[in-house]
Amino acid sequence: MKALTLLIALIGVVAAEVFLDERFSDGDAWEKRWIQSTNKGETAGKFVLTHGKFYGDAEKDLGIQTSQDARFYGLSTKFKPLSNKDKPLVLQFTVKHEQNIDCGGGYVKLFDCSLQQDDMHGDSPYLIMFGPDICGPSNKKVHVIFNYKGKNHLIKKEIRPKDDVYTHLYTLIVKPDQTYEVLIDNEKVESGDLESDWDFLPAKTIKDPAAKKPEDWDDRAKIDDPEDTKPADWDVPEHIADPEAKKPEDWDDEMDGEWEPAMIDNPAFKGEWKPKQIDNPAYKGVWVHPEIDNPEYAPDASIGKYDESCIIGFDLWQVKSGTIFDNVLVTDDIEEAKKIGDELWTATSKAEKKMKEAQEEEDRKKLEEEAKSKKEDNEDDDDEDEDDAEPSKPATPAEDADSADHDEL
Repeated sequence: MKALTLLIALIGVVAAEVFLDERFSDGDAWEKRWIQSTNKGETAGKFVLTHGKFYGDAEKDLGIQTSQDARFYGLSTKFKPLSNKDKPLVLQFTVKHEQNIDCGGGYVKLFDCSLQQDDMHGDSPYLIMFGPDICGPSNKKVHVIFNYKGKNHLIKKEIRPKDDVYTHLYTLIVKPDQTYEVLIDNEKVESGDLESDWDFLPAKTIKDPAAKKPEDWDDRAKIDDPEDTKPADWDVPEHIADPEAKKPEDWDDEMDGEWEPAMIDNPAFKGEWKPKQIDNPAYKGVWVHPEIDNPEYAPDASIGKYDESCIIGFDLWQVKSGTIFDNVLVTDDIEEAKKIGDELWTATSKAEKKMKEAQEEEDRKKLEEEAKSKKEDNEDDDDEDEDDAEPSKPATPAEDADSADHDEL
């Protein structure tokens, strides 16, 4: 029995496969593997190879970066066809919004093998769309979209992306039992089952169309007190004439019309009278509409499972360019994906942040030195102005007397 268990485990290890592991680490060779879509013509943006302005490892952090503002980006690559009908599907990649993105996508799309790559565009049918999308401070989400029977279905849960300038690892795991996990930086941020978290299928139950609330059902928790009566002095006008108002002395009734004092709020006005509320002795509670099984509902074991996929791509719009994509992985091996994530993100993320902070400190010192130098220059200029404007010394009494004698002569 132990031998059989071991054999099954070994078969599972052998069967696990990495279908795509793109690290952009071989120079310009990536351009031969990835196909640029020409659908958008002159409005299409170009990807360039770079590790960015700050990074953790000059080689491991090489990726492709959006390089032009306000452009559509369409780029895809093909891999060996896979089916996730009986095994996990893992999509994983890193994205770095180095430009501190204000509006733009950072997601990938998984396609079947029929996609015409050089014509890929926003309406090209896809199987899965996954990754961060940011547009303004109030619209930041991680998309997890599945195509089911020709229709795209968005996840009902809200998944918040990372919105800083550093590299982050995004992972989607879809399991054969129709459960899923979303990981950011190799930490689980959401999970569940596909049927519950997407509206793929009609509801399991519906309100019984034959059921109706009984006519004598009283669902009023409170009612008017029948013994409460309105006080006799309750009804007074809301506004009254201002008792302090006086007719102006120059008021002419014939010319100005009949004088009327201004109206003011009546301090005795109490508003509309309503009887006090008491508990309703006939209250039966809130009537709940009975539900029945929905005849249109039927479970579907094919949700989230695709016979064949073999293309992954970026189909994006970015207002401000500068996003770097890297480490694109497609596999059926969950543990291998986590291992690669640790190798290519965990190992370099701290160093990347350290470099960024060092650059910021250097920039801060440079600004301080420039400000100090400018201040010193201004002080020197002020000293020179004071020297140029220095007044002559006042004349002494003897000099004044000499001047007076000279005037007399």
